[in-house]
Amino acid sequence: MTPIARSGATSRPGLRGAFTALITPFTADGQVDEQAFRHLVRWQILAGIDGVVPCGTTGESPTLSTRERERLIATAVETVAERPSRARVSVIAGTGTNDTAATIRATRRAAELGANAALVVAPYHNRPDARMLEAHFRAVADEGRLPIVVYNVPSRTGSNVDADTFLRLSDHPMVVGVKEASGSLDQIARICRDRPRDVAVLAGDDAWTLPVLALGGDGVVSVAGNEIPSEMASLCAAALAGDWESARRHHDRWLPLFLANFQGGPNPVPVKAALALMGLLATDAVRAPLLTLDEPARSRLEALLRECGLVEAAGGRIAVREQGAVA
Repeated sequence: MTPIARSGATSRPGLRGAFTALITPFTADGQVDEQAFRHLVRWQILAGIDGVVPCGTTGESPTLSTRERERLIATAVETVAERPSRARVSVIAGTGTNDTAATIRATRRAAELGANAALVVAPYHNRPDARMLEAHFRAVADEGRLPIVVYNVPSRTGSNVDADTFLRLSDHPMVVGVKEASGSLDQIARICRDRPRDVAVLAGDDAWTLPVLALGGDGVVSVAGNEIPSEMASLCAAALAGDWESARRHHDRWLPLFLANFQGGPNPVPVKAALALMGLLATDAVRAPLLTLDEPARSRLEALLRECGLVEAAGGRIAVREQGAVA
């Protein structure tokens, strides 16, 4: 199949590199810890991340109120704008729900708050078929007033945005990318081959970053970026520059962490525990129905973090403290 050509298409996607799917810090009593969130975004920028994604799955969006989501998006935009690099660091706001009208409203609000794009997950629970999925995303692209990244994660939503459906959507001028977490190599390969040249293909799982880049993709929306933003940015930069030996070294070194972030509990339970062990969070509190990591899993995670050099014997991460990015 010949790649789709769009009028006015650029030779490269606007979204390339590593984009951290930000966790949402909570206080011990379950309130959003805005100060901790701001510190984390600042650290991401200092570490050279290409973009941040507030209010996605890793950010526990299903348990955030509309007001909380809007405040987190606004805080991310404000924090990115503090530094001269603000033109380089993108804010991709999670706005997707299983209600098309609500998703359009959330996407319009993210546009008003200054987000660069919206991450729009496939509707969950109601399990629309391919025709319905296409209509949903087209409605958001038509009416949301913000470029959108289609988020395909069948393990969470129960429905797959297949290659044919996404490729039809990719002809829409407001569809600028896909976060692909289907786990299907065939599907991702087809999308990488046939999408318009200015539409980004981003891995939706850290362990798939290198394979997606090797297929001609453009980067990753990363959970591990919360823990190792500089390293994820370097992995993507090496691959995009054609330095596959360096990219493979990064992948091989951090693969155990990529996998550990999904062991012992659903995302973001393990990554929040890791950030607390690293001294980046005061508490790894999550909102029910999620529960914090239990003790056997926490001990295994701490041992891995120590082995990776992310935690000292006494706890905490030297590099973070030296940068002064976290109070």
